[in-house]
Amino acid sequence: MKFYNSVGPNPHVVRMFMAEKGLDIPQQQVDLMKGENRQPPYAQKVNVAGQMPALELDDGTVVCEITAICEYLEEIAPQPVLIGATPEQRAETRTWTRRIDLNIVEPLTSGFRAAEGRPLFESRFRLVRAEAAEDLKAIAKDKILWLDGLMEGRDFVCGDRFSLADILLFCFLAFGNQVGQPLPADAKWLPAWFERVKGRPSAAV
Repeated sequence: MKFYNSVGPNPHVVRMFMAEKGLDIPQQQVDLMKGENRQPPYAQKVNVAGQMPALELDDGTVVCEITAICEYLEEIAPQPVLIGATPEQRAETRTWTRRIDLNIVEPLTSGFRAAEGRPLFESRFRLVRAEAAEDLKAIAKDKILWLDGLMEGRDFVCGDRFSLADILLFCFLAFGNQVGQPLPADAKWLPAWFERVKGRPSAAV
């Protein structure tokens, strides 16, 4: 297998997932800053959406989208369990992963691209108006606090088990900290959770 890697939170999610699994998959770097992901050969032969990352299997099949890649890795390397050992656990993890993706990841990243990231992305694909950036960031903050309010008494998003939902949330909140969208000051559960996840060796990959 080969993992197409780059800077950014999306590849970080998969790298962290792989590290938790103890998987050492060869990597090929794609220069996102120079837009190599939007150019041939990557955008022609690897990921036609021009997005990062991607996982090329031994038979040449390419798996794209971070949750799909992680689902595949869970299937081929079931231990340690990061999505779920039972149908109920898998449903719970997928529910929270979807909520985090739609409610936090999407507005957080769109707010960044519309503002601080605009010089990098505006020539590559259509962006929302720059004036919308603050609203998107506010939506992300509201949903971060919504999640924070639901997590009291839990060690991790899915209770006492560390999962893909934690990895996705951690990588994008870490990214937010780097691009002017820090954890809200009035968050109560998230700061300790963030430090707990940050302390895992996989977080540094």
